[in-house]
Amino acid sequence: MTPTTPPLDEGALRALVPRVLAGLVRRGEDFDAAEDALQEALIEALRVWPEHPADDPRAWLTTVATRRLVDARRREAARARREEAVHAEPRPDAADVEEGDDTLFVLFCCCHPDLAPTSQVALTLRAVGGLTTREIADAFFVPEATMAQRISRAKRALRGRRLDRPGDLAVVLRVLYLVYTAGHAGRVDLAAEAIRLARRLTLATDEPEARGLLALMLLNHARRAARQDAAGRIVTLDRQDRGLWDTRAIAEGVRVLQSALAMQTEEQRPGRYQVQAAIAALHDDAASAEETDWPQILAWYDDLVALTGDPVRQDPAAVLGRAVAAGHVLGATAGLRETDRLREVIGERHRWHAARGHLHELDGDLAAAATAYAEAARRATNVAERDHLVRQAARARAAGGSGPPPTPSRPQRSGSRSAKRARSPDTPGR
Repeated sequence: MTPTTPPLDEGALRALVPRVLAGLVRRGEDFDAAEDALQEALIEALRVWPEHPADDPRAWLTTVATRRLVDARRREAARARREEAVHAEPRPDAADVEEGDDTLFVLFCCCHPDLAPTSQVALTLRAVGGLTTREIADAFFVPEATMAQRISRAKRALRGRRLDRPGDLAVVLRVLYLVYTAGHAGRVDLAAEAIRLARRLTLATDEPEARGLLALMLLNHARRAARQDAAGRIVTLDRQDRGLWDTRAIAEGVRVLQSALAMQTEEQRPGRYQVQAAIAALHDDAASAEETDWPQILAWYDDLVALTGDPVRQDPAAVLGRAVAAGHVLGATAGLRETDRLREVIGERHRWHAARGHLHELDGDLAAAATAYAEAARRATNVAERDHLVRQAARARAAGGSGPPPTPSRPQRSGSRSAKRARSPDTPGR
């Protein structure tokens, strides 16, 4: 009886991509040519390995990619002799280089400052995530040819540039967060892919913000199953079925966040991703919307807006979030005053009007809430959000016709002890 060939582990194959690419680029290969050669090697692996699996997959891919590079150079007559002599046989990779270091190196290459953010994201998914051009195009709802051109332009922009200098980790983190916020679409779950890459990034650096980003993704992703009802309609956080939340992802996110916060000193305060993760953890920790620890959330928002010199203009979303938190802690009027500060900056955007609707509803003024929700719906560009806001406006109008509903609970302000406790690594948790 012929033994059955084990199925090809595409996940393991994808994990090899940044390691092999890093080895090729580190030894002096051009990023564009090396990435193309590696893609050809991956196609060959998918064809050959099911029947003849490689004993050392990384070495096999490196060898095949190198041969593709050599073949390409041989077609360039002017450089054939010099390139053939240097690259005819693959040079050994540094076997002791950690996978995390390779991932970080390639991420820095993909997040080169000369590239536009959309190109950084696309190249990261291709070179680090190991996704095909078709998969990336499908995830972003663009034609495959369009995405292929975008990736080609990005690789051309890197041609001839030195890629041996340290990059900016902040840019890498921003790109990963852009991948995460791109959402869930097509054949590839971009949010899950961003989490996978963030995990690998934490292997390569002890920077607390890298862990903060991973924690933020996990804590937000844990609520994914509850964000829509059976009809695909948006369900707001206060109305979600918390039994659908992924408690394992929450527990992991809290552990990662605690490890990041424990690394901070008095001189190095938590960064943006850590603060946002702490806010998410406090929401996840509440057994019900009424039990949300709003005073601690407000304290974390204070830290968040303090990270920029002019938060109203530089980070209006943080100030808007703080206004909502202030409405729950100090009263809706205080929250509405906070939103007034943002009128000139984001007053024309639907999220500002939606926040005003929530605060008016918190205050029991359902007529004003309905008007604000309706204006938010008029300005929304996303169909699902628009429909949700239309339903919010209709609900507020209907409730207002029979008298104001009970005002949502407002936790009492707990003072400086709460703010201090909010900065402790042990604060978020279940």
